[in-house]
Amino acid sequence: MNYAPIIEAKRTRFADLEDVIGRPNFFDDAKKAGELLREHRGLQKLLEYWDQFQKAQTELVENREMAKSLDDKELAEMAAAEIPVLEQRLVDLEKAIQESILPPDPLEGRDVIMEFRAGTGGDEAAIFAGDLLRMYTRFAENRGWKVEALESSPSDMGGVKEASIKVSGEDVYRVLKYESGVHRVQRVPATEAQGRIHTSAATVAVLPEAEEVDIDLKPDEVRIEVCRSSGAGGQGVNTTDSAVQVLHIPTGTIVRCQDGRSQIKNKEKALSILRSRLLEKKQQEEAAKYSANRRNLIGSGGREEKIRTYNYPQNRVTDHRIEMTLYNLDQFVQGKIEPMQQALLAADLQERLAEAGLR
Repeated sequence: MNYAPIIEAKRTRFADLEDVIGRPNFFDDAKKAGELLREHRGLQKLLEYWDQFQKAQTELVENREMAKSLDDKELAEMAAAEIPVLEQRLVDLEKAIQESILPPDPLEGRDVIMEFRAGTGGDEAAIFAGDLLRMYTRFAENRGWKVEALESSPSDMGGVKEASIKVSGEDVYRVLKYESGVHRVQRVPATEAQGRIHTSAATVAVLPEAEEVDIDLKPDEVRIEVCRSSGAGGQGVNTTDSAVQVLHIPTGTIVRCQDGRSQIKNKEKALSILRSRLLEKKQQEEAAKYSANRRNLIGSGGREEKIRTYNYPQNRVTDHRIEMTLYNLDQFVQGKIEPMQQALLAADLQERLAEAGLR
């Protein structure tokens, strides 16, 4: 494909942004400035890839010519040995160029709120929801991301009926957005006396953290109540009326936060979760309108969509959207989920490239 016209248009846009960023009043609108700086960084990266691509093309042509040389056999052999390396470099750079040309998801740079809920399966479903919470917490911490507990409702058997965490860091939503949906587990529960395999499920929701400009919460649409926190006896959370429950009247959405000892902090967390849930609802409505025109291999990211099965007897984990199976479930549940996530990123990229006519 001839990328030159696209690159020239991007180069012009980059020059325009350089001019805008250099103006004295550039940071007067902080939100707009942030968006333009992200676009500037993306274009800068694209132009660097393009320069490297052109250089590699030139080197490949030169090496192919030198490889035909009859005068200097040693030089010809060295040039021939570099040809496969340059060919692979061109493949990698073209992929990077294609990805950079595509318009980025405006939410890619956001932190996320992850919600975990036990589904069908009783106590075993709650135990599995707790396993997923630990799996993603380990994954996030291994990447150097910050994990903050927001709310949790423990089950009697050691799992969680519901729990939510905030994950902060670089490219968090970009990496985790494919994890929303129903996760199914097949194993012998600790509560099973006969050794029979049970199937249970838990849901994961990955919500990009909403900003106040995304969702305008009008005072007359929100009811905030303060009450005494519930929890195990003796915990500090019980010593004050710190629990906060927020009701969004138009949608009936309720958020309760009690993990923190500060009523103010719990209120902030509850409102943050509420905005993120409302933003998710808005995204799902927009996706539903768009889905008729999109194959959507990866799926909508809806809570109701079954995405993955964890089969413990066979040490197997299968992602049903890309039909990928790995036989390292013991490592996967320890947070080593990168191979699956890289495959999901690649599949989504190929779909977006096809839609844009770039492959």
